[in-house]
Amino acid sequence: MNYNKSEFMASYGLSRQLPESDRPEIVFSGRSNVGKSSLINKLCNRKNLARVSATPGKTATINFYRIDTAYFVDLPGYGYAKVSNAERDRWDELINSYFEADRAVCLLVQLLDSRHAPSADDVQMLEYLRYHNIPFVAALTKADKLKKSQLEATKQEFERICAPYGCKQVFLTSAENGYGMEDLRALLNESAQG
Repeated sequence: MNYNKSEFMASYGLSRQLPESDRPEIVFSGRSNVGKSSLINKLCNRKNLARVSATPGKTATINFYRIDTAYFVDLPGYGYAKVSNAERDRWDELINSYFEADRAVCLLVQLLDSRHAPSADDVQMLEYLRYHNIPFVAALTKADKLKKSQLEATKQEFERICAPYGCKQVFLTSAENGYGMEDLRALLNESAQG
């Protein structure tokens, strides 16, 4: 995939609005404020492809980006307390109907904050991925905040945590300094061609 050929397509707030699935889709999932938009921007070498917000819970829609011959699909962040139950229900319905539709999902990138153990919401998402047999890798964000001496141990700990859920691989990443981006891009390329 040529990451320089990337463009924002559209945001969809309702499942019936979702576009046809006509190319491989790589999905990004994670709790609010874990850094999904920043990671997408860094992967594509763009500053503002995905809008980054300091306000958690900002992505309340499924956002589609055309990346050359594939789509990046950015799911709404989960686990943010300050939204109404009706809004949370709409998010759940949107995400469930996305996965239940016959879509060309080739891989999901589950973002987890490298500095903290997975939250209850993260674990719930990992269980969801296992239950639905969705192939996924874990991208540990904010690796630039760890000491160099912590990197390998952190990666191994998350490999241990994520393995029972069917996680294929764990990547340490940083949208700040680009750490881990080449390895992640290589895997995404492979998945999109698969």
